[in-house]
Amino acid sequence: MFAIVCDTAIPDGKKYETMPTPPPLRVAELTMLEVQPRDKRGFFILPQAPEDAGYYVYGTPGRGAGQYAHPNMMMALLYVEREWQASDTRKFGIGNISLANGTAYGQHSTHKSGLEVDIRPLRKDGLPIPVYWYNKEYDQAATAKLIALFRAHASVRRVLFNDTDIPLVTPFKNHDHHFHLELSA
Repeated sequence: MFAIVCDTAIPDGKKYETMPTPPPLRVAELTMLEVQPRDKRGFFILPQAPEDAGYYVYGTPGRGAGQYAHPNMMMALLYVEREWQASDTRKFGIGNISLANGTAYGQHSTHKSGLEVDIRPLRKDGLPIPVYWYNKEYDQAATAKLIALFRAHASVRRVLFNDTDIPLVTPFKNHDHHFHLELSA
């Protein structure tokens, strides 16, 4: 066993042995770090389960395959996540962004550039499940605050959401349980 011994006198005059130092790793023992997937555009997948993050992920296809983000979107999401986390213990849900290489995205006519994202409105109970803006579990004030954080940081082009009591949102078909946020490049 290897050990490092402290040669500096401690006030009580004793020398202390510190944690054992392991021998160097052999090449066979080294493990490769997991690398975040990257598409041909150079876009990365949004981190899927970072510890202590202020968001959770949802959407189709699963495991981040629909969450390739343009660098501006990635920066906006991570910035807003940190700002949100500093003021609220609940997590907000980040859904569809884009498929690898901007492939057409099922029923979405957008979500090809990596500059569009679907985000769930906040629930009063903080559960990571959908809520419609007209349900009693919907937290309008928190959702308005989240949208305002995006508008304050990012170059938001538009927000599609059917709760028109929130400033600067545009109603749009099927946007009762998520808001669609678009950034300029």
